[in-house]
Amino acid sequence: MTESSWAEIVRLVEARAGGCCEYCRMHQDLQGATFHVEHIIPSSAKGSDNPDNLAWAGCDLHKSNRQQLPDPETGAAVPLFNPRQHVWSDHLHWNGHLLVGRTPIGRALVAAFDLNSTRRQRIRQAEESFDLVPPDAEQE
Repeated sequence: MTESSWAEIVRLVEARAGGCCEYCRMHQDLQGATFHVEHIIPSSAKGSDNPDNLAWAGCDLHKSNRQQLPDPETGAAVPLFNPRQHVWSDHLHWNGHLLVGRTPIGRALVAAFDLNSTRRQRIRQAEESFDLVPPDAEQE
C-alpha cells in the first residue's frame, strides 16, 4: 500500500468517526494524545487494512492484540466490541459522565479499557462545556 493511499484511508476512518473514538465516543480535540487508526482484528491475527477492519481510536492502548475480553460480572470471555458490527447504544450508554455497559460486551470494554478513570470523566465534563457531548449522550 502506498503512503498516499494509507493517508486516504486514515482520513476516511477519521471522517467516518466524526473525530470521536469509536470505542468510548470521546472527541479527539480535548485528548492529550493523538487518535489513530486501529485494526479491530489485529494485523497479528491476519486482520486486513480494509476500512471495514479499521476504527478511529484513542482509548485502545489496553487492547493489544486481544479479540476477546472477560466480562467483569461473569468472568466469561466475550468478543471485543466491534464498531463495524455492533451498535454502540446496544452495548453502552451514558450515566452522567460514566460510561456503562448494557451487555457483557459493553461491560468488558468499559473494564478492560478503563473507560471510567477519573481522567476520562474530567475530559467528558470538559467536552460538555465545549458542546462536544459524546454522540448518543443526548439520547440517553
